Amino acid sequence: MIDRLKQYLIKGEGDMLDYKQEITSAHKIAKTMVSFANHKGGILLVGVRDNRTIAGIQTEDEKYMLDLAASFYCKPEISLEITEHQIGDKVVLECNVPEGDKKPYYAKGEDEKWWVYIRNKDKSLLASKIVVDVLKRQASNRGTMISYGKNEETLLKFLEENERINLQEFRKMVNISKWRAAKILVNLISAGVIRNHTHEKTEFYTRA
Repeated sequence: MIDRLKQYLIKGEGDMLDYKQEITSAHKIAKTMVSFANHKGGILLVGVRDNRTIAGIQTEDEKYMLDLAASFYCKPEISLEITEHQIGDKVVLECNVPEGDKKPYYAKGEDEKWWVYIRNKDKSLLASKIVVDVLKRQASNRGTMISYGKNEETLLKFLEENERINLQEFRKMVNISKWRAAKILVNLISAGVIRNHTHEKTEFYTRA
């Protein structure tokens, strides 16, 4: 188990690994948990600083906060697998968050509202309406039937000649409502034809 922990420390934070020195807020840790559940799952290392050094934790306090977040601040509830690592006189918690089978997962914010988060590299980002709809479509196990109309053809032709497009640009280009444009994007993302990118302020789309 010590070797596994060392590998996590060598690897560094990413889309499936996050370090927490301590847990100060169930709201904040729930945000990270749902971003993992909405992704491919992930590992939370509690008691590790951002610079990869061991801080250690108060075991029972941290376990309580993890369970509280997973049970009451995540919707649906997330089942965790927690392992203790003893490093000298310090303890690090390895918290395994599985990929969810009931996507999308929501975290309760400090505003008492429920929000969907997704993982992008080492960040947990607020999901757009389009991403939430894609997660719902994927969870429903419904196949995506694509009918290539004029709007779809215009979009794909544009992406053959240009690197990217955002929702507003697409909507204006084909002169349709935001709702219709979003529906087309959701269909094409779900079918694997285009890919969404959320790491910038404005979400954008490219050919898959």
